[in-house]
Order: sequence, then structure tokens, then C-alpha cells
Amino acid sequence: MRHPSVSLKPARFLCAFLLLAWLALLTGCWLDGPQSTFDVKGPVARAQLDVFMVTVYVTAFIFVVVGSVLAFATLRFKARSTADEQAEPPPQSHGNFLAEISLVSASVLCLVIIAFPTLKNIWFTYDVPEEQRTSAYEITATGYQWWFRFEYPGEQINGVGPLVTGNELVIPASRPVRINLRTVDVIHSFWVPKLAGKVDMIPNRANHLWLRADEPGYYYGQCAEFCGDSHAIMRFRVIALPAQEFAAWLANQEQPARAVTPAVMAAAGDRPHAVFASFKTAGGGAGDALSGSPEFDTNPFAAWKEKQVADPALENPVLIAEGRRLFQQKTCFVCHTIRGHEGIGVTGPDLTHVGARTTIAAGTLENTPPRMYDWIANPNYFKPGNKMYNGGYTDPATGQQLINLNDAEVNALVAYLQSLK
Repeated sequence: MRHPSVSLKPARFLCAFLLLAWLALLTGCWLDGPQSTFDVKGPVARAQLDVFMVTVYVTAFIFVVVGSVLAFATLRFKARSTADEQAEPPPQSHGNFLAEISLVSASVLCLVIIAFPTLKNIWFTYDVPEEQRTSAYEITATGYQWWFRFEYPGEQINGVGPLVTGNELVIPASRPVRINLRTVDVIHSFWVPKLAGKVDMIPNRANHLWLRADEPGYYYGQCAEFCGDSHAIMRFRVIALPAQEFAAWLANQEQPARAVTPAVMAAAGDRPHAVFASFKTAGGGAGDALSGSPEFDTNPFAAWKEKQVADPALENPVLIAEGRRLFQQKTCFVCHTIRGHEGIGVTGPDLTHVGARTTIAAGTLENTPPRMYDWIANPNYFKPGNKMYNGGYTDPATGQQLINLNDAEVNALVAYLQSLK
């Protein structure tokens, strides 16, 4: 006798799901974006992907077996006539002892298959393997609302302390990097999908992870723990360089901020100042708030390398000098540091070489003069609740305006900050 309550709906759902999955693969719908965990570029991310795939294979096997049994039972025992629908159900029993033991044993075996690579990779991904520790490079990453501070404790600058950068972490390629994770406020989470899994930055608790980039490249990262209004746009970049290029980058970063003088301008030839009248554009709308140029999105690594070289022909030393004066007058130095110029602030990112970075506003905007103009003119639009706006531009308690910037002043600040290569 067939049970009258059995229907074909589960089998139809299963067939539809498998068909959609197959069509998605045929049309090229695959996870290969800039933050894909399937396109791994380092041993830690690769080990984590291996564990994930083992789990996928085991659960896919279980899905196929259970789905097949369900489909067989649905087709075999469905009611095919009115008589079948009115028939009494077949005799029921408590169960087959051998079948139950077999199912339990199979379940335990599946868990064991998953457990072995999981335990192995937990130890592997926890810290730099012992045989590689002598060559490991150490960096400290600190989370703020809402940006990242990167400190290089092995690169001491006389009288200043360790080298510090913001939101763009430059590391040596093909070399293990141990990152100490800290936070100054709430819980953040450090995540570079192509290089390593996420690890939390917890107040009053030291944490760490390690990673290694197999090859030079430009990698996307972000905070993966909800940490306030602008959590979703708390991003950063990791740039992996060959050993010689990394050493050259360190040597440049350890220098004080670049100074643009009339002599620098003269070397590039006289240019009319009207060229630098305004960086303001018609942009800034919601649709293009987080966009980058097509050239940058296509090859951000090449864009980063291009940003490292100053072009005196595009600089106006008079405007830059005015921007430097305004940086001090408007008290920007209270929160920011520009080593060799002004500032000892740590509330905001170190801006000593901000002109050499590809992004601003914690990876939210491409670092171009128009985008920097938009950011300085209206930071709360791009990153709601940020401290540059609340406490810098306005008093969060009263809403009173503390700093006013007109178009000319924003242009001067942009020219100055863009010159800091």
C-alpha cells in the first residue's frame, strides 16, 4: 500500500534547485570578485578554503543521498488512484536496528572526515609556522571608528617612534606577516578575504593573525564586525610588493612629508594658476558616492604604483602653501599628523604621505583631487557619524558649526594633501 499523503512537491523543488544551480554555472556566475574567498592568493586563505571545500563535498554527498532516498520514496509510494488515496497506510514499525546503527556510524564518519583537516588548519592558521617565524615581518593594526591604523614597530623613526600609515597596509610579498590586532574603541574585525580569514579586534585583549601574499598585488580588506554607523564603509587595502620595492617604499615612508617650493614648480615650467582654480565637480550624488574610475577599478595595483610618483607639472606651490597654512589654522593638526610639517594628532589617520595612497575615507573613495574635495567638503555624507565631522566641523552635542570651509579653502587643502607623496 502507498501512503496517501505523499506528494511530488519535494522532488520538484529539488529538481528546480539543481537546474538553477547548473544554469548559474553555465552563465559564469561565480565568486571571483575582489573580495572572493574562492580566488585565494595566500597559504592561510588556501587552507581555510580547503576546509570549506571538504565540508561542501561531505554535505553535498549527504544531500545527494538523502535527496535520492526522498525522491525514490516520493515516486515509489505516491498515490496513483482514488483507491490508493482511500487505502489504509502500511504497517508501521519502530525502525530497523541495523539501518539506524548504519546511519549513526555514517554520520560520525562524515564528522571525522571534516574534523581532521579542520583541526590541522586551526593550528596552521593560528600563527606563523615555527620554521617561518625567523623571517616573519611584524605589523600592528588598530581599529578606530571608522578607519585602520597600521604601525611598523621594526621601522623606528628617530625621535618620532615607529612608522605609521592609515588604511593602506603595504607588506612584502612571498614573506609571512604577523599582524597584531588592537582596537581603541569597540569590537572590530580584520579581514582580507584573499589572504586570510577574519579575526576580531577586541578591547583590552591582544589578538593576532598571520598571512602571506603568494605574489605582488593589490588586495581588498574591510571590517567584518558591526561597529557603528559607518561599519559597512570601514575598508582598507593591502599592497604586497617584491622585496626591493618594499624596501624602497619603506625608505620613502620614513622620510618627512614632502615640501613643494617655487623651485620645484620652476623645474616643471611655468603654468598658469587658473588651471588649479577648482577641484570641485558636479559629482557627489548617492549614485557615485563610492565609485572609482574605470582605470582604477580595472588595475588598482598599477594605479597605486602611479600614485607613488609626484608630478610637479600638476602642482601649484602657491596653492599648496596656502593649504598648509589652512591645515594649521583650521586645527586639522589636532587629529592628524603630517610628519615634518604639522600635527601630533592620533584621532585621525597619519597624513604624512596621503597623496601616495589610492583611497581616502578608509577605502571609501578613490584618492583623486575631485574625490578629496568631496570628502573634505562633506565628510558626513560619505561616512555618517565620522569624527572629522562630529567634533571637528560641528559640535555633536549642540550641532553648532565649529569650522567653516569655503570653496577656495577646500581647493587649497586638496592641493596640499595631494602633494604629500
